[in-house]
Amino acid sequence: MALDWRRAARLLAREAPRLVREVQRARAARPATPRPAPRRAPSGARRSAPGGGDRVLAYAPDLDGRADPGEVVWTWVAYEDDPAQGKDRPVLVVGRDGDRLAGVMLSSNAERDGQRDWLALGTGPWDRDGRPSWVRLDRVLDVPEGGIRREGAVLDRARFDRVADALRRQHGWS
Repeated sequence: MALDWRRAARLLAREAPRLVREVQRARAARPATPRPAPRRAPSGARRSAPGGGDRVLAYAPDLDGRADPGEVVWTWVAYEDDPAQGKDRPVLVVGRDGDRLAGVMLSSNAERDGQRDWLALGTGPWDRDGRPSWVRLDRVLDVPEGGIRREGAVLDRARFDRVADALRRQHGWS
């Protein structure tokens, strides 16, 4: 019996969205996996809520289904001019305080190159088209962990450190 590739492709296109929804529902329904206690902040550093104050920016990626500093994740980001609207976009997680994450949004808009408050990040697996990205330094997002849609990629340590150094300079964090 020969495989009809066209028929198989149509079947896949028709059934894939349903299968994705079922997997998402199943993942949401399963109990959370217990995690070890969070690592202590480096000596002298103060921990605070991601919403303000001094922040601990620590590289700690771990592709375990939970967002960690150093990972690019996808989440809903409200527009500044109309918080009732927004879009799903990639965000680099730079800090964690319990179930709240501090993150900076990414953009693949080439107009960001050289703009104030945007730092060139380069390309990475978070963008399926391989476009260069920039991170926005002047808007640090406070993201509830439950708002993370999916993990996208791990940013390498050198680029994370560049972003963290720029955030420390811009916001006066230690």
